[in-house]
Amino acid sequence: MVEPKLSIVAATALLARAGSSRHVQFEPQQILFAQGSSGKTLFYITRGRGRLSISSNSGKQATISLFASGDFVGEESLAGGYSRRTATAAAITHCAALEIKRDAMIRLLQTDHACSDLFLERLLARSIRLQASLVDQRFNSSAKRLARALLLMAEAGEPSGGATLIPAISQTALAQRIGATRSRVSGLMKRFRELGFLENSGRIRVHKSLINVLLHDEDYK
Repeated sequence: MVEPKLSIVAATALLARAGSSRHVQFEPQQILFAQGSSGKTLFYITRGRGRLSISSNSGKQATISLFASGDFVGEESLAGGYSRRTATAAAITHCAALEIKRDAMIRLLQTDHACSDLFLERLLARSIRLQASLVDQRFNSSAKRLARALLLMAEAGEPSGGATLIPAISQTALAQRIGATRSRVSGLMKRFRELGFLENSGRIRVHKSLINVLLHDEDYK
């Protein structure tokens, strides 16, 4: 994973040079923007986690990626021809973000090298995560895909007695994230708890030992 060179505070101050920006807050499950809406702004996430999802014409939904503090969301608004959002962004936890108008961000990228470096760095990090996710879907078992998703969420979680408390997320959302059925996710979560990799008392606590699922080829049934 590509680590940010600037702190969240420093990066926010840098991006605030765009001028046409404002600090916004989102409650869990609140929508940042909806698929098909006009893409006139983008967001720099300063706190919290969320997900990007898409809906088909038949009403089917799928989570395509997660985002966290330090990520840009809605950056497709900067590309020519993208007048409408291609996905829905929603908060999983309480989120804070800097909302920047499209035209102001374009001017800043053209004139401020530090800002353009930050933007490219975060896009590279997103690209690497997406590539790893594609490899995960193609070659790894559902157990490994679930373990990887939980460990990624734990990176930005809260320390809790030798484990990490991750943001609240439903088994349905996890199933969409890893391309499995909800019943398969439910069975795997139960197995992981039995093996001591997880605790689940309202919120999920992830132990570092969960990485063993990625390191070994055991069949978790």
